[in-house]
Amino acid sequence: MKIEQRLVDLGIELTVPMAGPKQYGKRYGKMKPFVITGTTMHLCGHSPGMKDGVVRFPGRLGHDVTIEEGYQAARLTGINCISTIKRAIGDLDRVTAVVSTLNYVACTHDFFEHYKITNGLTDLLEEVFGPDIGLGARATYGAPSLTDNYCFETSMILEIDGPAT
Repeated sequence: MKIEQRLVDLGIELTVPMAGPKQYGKRYGKMKPFVITGTTMHLCGHSPGMKDGVVRFPGRLGHDVTIEEGYQAARLTGINCISTIKRAIGDLDRVTAVVSTLNYVACTHDFFEHYKITNGLTDLLEEVFGPDIGLGARATYGAPSLTDNYCFETSMILEIDGPAT
């Protein structure tokens, strides 16, 4: 099944992706939102983003963000990642593997259920790309804070079927 159709079937609407590889972020300093080397695509830190200029699910798990909200924040982050992937390579069916994700959960020092938050991202990737392509290795770390008070952030490595076109 084509990934674009699967997104429609799941009721998932893509967001405005991060800028292209030659456009550096003004808000967060010099960086590229993604880099493609051969058949490997690296996405920089993605978050749930903002709605009307306000951070979605701000704060820390174990203090002012619930596990359910953190899960939704990770899921929204995944949608933002998929949006950037589409912007970068055009056809989401070119993704041949989610290799790994590196995830950060803003949390209190006594919060120990990071995996429940990251499940929001990995559940989405499995739904969209299927288990063979969408499930990769992952690591999740707790952090005292993240930029703009986001509660979740991820970086991702993917395999694609060839260099960007």
